[in-house]
Amino acid sequence: MREIFAGMPWWVKWVAVPVIALVVFGGLIATVVGFVIGLLFKALVFVALVGGLVYVVRKFTASSSSRSDW
Repeated sequence: MREIFAGMPWWVKWVAVPVIALVVFGGLIATVVGFVIGLLFKALVFVALVGGLVYVVRKFTASSSSRSDW
């Protein structure tokens, strides 16, 4: 592989080959990146909902236990 690229100009190695790779695999790369971003967003929403639920439950149990002390 090194012998093939040895005689090529720099722009073939550093411009043309990456552009061709993006054209060929661009859809796959976009799908993977979109999936990862969607997964991170869903994980963030899950953490926020669980945190809110824990906050509400602690607030409710703290107020109900203080009422039972009376």
